[in-house]
Amino acid sequence: MTEIGASTPELVIPIPGDGDAEIRISWAAVTDVGRRRAANEDSFIAAPPVFAIADGMGGHLAGDLASAAVVTRLAEARTSDFIAPESIEPALERASADIDVISDGSEIGVGTTVTGAVLTLVDGDPYFAIFNIGDSRVYRYERNELAQVTVDHSLVQQLVDSGVISQAQAHNHPDGNVITRAVGFQSQPTPDFWLLPLHAGLRLLVCSDGLTGEVEDERLRMHLAAGLSADETASALVDAALAEGGRDNITVLVVDVVAAPEPSELGTTAPRATHRVL
Repeated sequence: MTEIGASTPELVIPIPGDGDAEIRISWAAVTDVGRRRAANEDSFIAAPPVFAIADGMGGHLAGDLASAAVVTRLAEARTSDFIAPESIEPALERASADIDVISDGSEIGVGTTVTGAVLTLVDGDPYFAIFNIGDSRVYRYERNELAQVTVDHSLVQQLVDSGVISQAQAHNHPDGNVITRAVGFQSQPTPDFWLLPLHAGLRLLVCSDGLTGEVEDERLRMHLAAGLSADETASALVDAALAEGGRDNITVLVVDVVAAPEPSELGTTAPRATHRVL
């Protein structure tokens, strides 16, 4: 696995072009091989303005290299404290080309999921641009409520969407590891995007399916609501997944918005609701 960046208790980031306006964030990333896998094929980047996790597929070495290619290319996209969401797709395309080289001769194919958030600006307002390919996830926690921001690209999600199975049945479905979109496998990477405005008290959970495959959403919410630091929360979530069996690699990234200006302070008319970027 590849780790880029490190847990940070607090960082002040000035908002360009707006005098003394700034955001303050803290974050932590924790990963574990789990109890049944021989190697950790997850990789992550936790280095502003990029926070992302990639879950590699394709066997012991190849999956690790695929996830490493993604976080490495995302790291190269960090040209300033805030970056445009449009910079993500070219980075993933470069990673896909790297993976094509890695997968040369592979009979089963090589690829990886990727999900995460980048700091961006919308009319001067700070936002998270959430992006996703595959079945790793981003959740938002605020005001004691947990909501999944991303939508899984998986066979199980298609069955839920079509009404064939319920969301409760999806949690332990036998086809839970079948994904319908990835970076690699000689396909064009096509991420979904959402915009999420920053405000004090917002907490993001970015995780591989090694967490969500073991721990249901209500338990995730309880851990995020416990009032612990980002580092303590991320560690507790990994421990919870291990206690439930740890059948896969587990990677957890928690990002806290400690402080952010209100829109009126920036004089912006940007929308405040979460919305999909088409």
